[in-house]
Amino acid sequence: MTVARRLIVNADDFGLSAGIDRGVADAHEHGVVTSASLMVGWPSAPSAVASAKRWEGFSIGLHVDLGEWAYRDGVWRPTYARVPFGDADAIAAEIDAQLNAFVDLVGRQPTHLDSHQHVHRKEPVRHLMLERAERLGIPARELVGGVRYCGTFYGLHSDGSPNPEAISYDGFLDAVRTLPDKMIEVCCHPAAEVDFESTYSVERLYELRTLCDPCLGAALSESGFTLASFHDLGGETGPV
Repeated sequence: MTVARRLIVNADDFGLSAGIDRGVADAHEHGVVTSASLMVGWPSAPSAVASAKRWEGFSIGLHVDLGEWAYRDGVWRPTYARVPFGDADAIAAEIDAQLNAFVDLVGRQPTHLDSHQHVHRKEPVRHLMLERAERLGIPARELVGGVRYCGTFYGLHSDGSPNPEAISYDGFLDAVRTLPDKMIEVCCHPAAEVDFESTYSVERLYELRTLCDPCLGAALSESGFTLASFHDLGGETGPV
């Protein structure tokens, strides 16, 4: 007998652009996306929140945005930075400002925390995010919350070269079927239009096609998955 598992399909970069927001909307309304992480500092964020408030059970977390880096000539180079990355006090203040902006936009605390380009995996961001997640009693990706994170549904290799197989229909299923955990988060980046500057651009269009594949939901169900959101954690905020 297959053990029932819950699957959160979380769209990062919500609020970054109108094209991304339409992609998230399509992937939720016609696909398997159940949650999103909001970038509060971009002009599209208010309209993104207005759309999401219509979706019953949809969870919205904070996608902490401290900057972006692009892989060029064998080196990761910054394209923008909101704060000096080595200044812990400035980073703490920026995270708190974004948390406050989130509450102003959404009307409540985020259901979860993560960060743009996973900058919270390293110090000094790591402990600052963990402190805030524990204070709020919410999950922080790969740090606390009891949710197994799966980031392999992504169309580029670590050196920036294309990896289209990873964002295919089979790539999505392969990413989750081998994970034994009862609560899994798959990260995605859908977009309906490339109206933004990013090293990850056209891949988002392909992600959207996969996420809206009419066969995907049935295949997940047959594999023992029930689609869920961070609202379904029920206060479970133990270690990852």
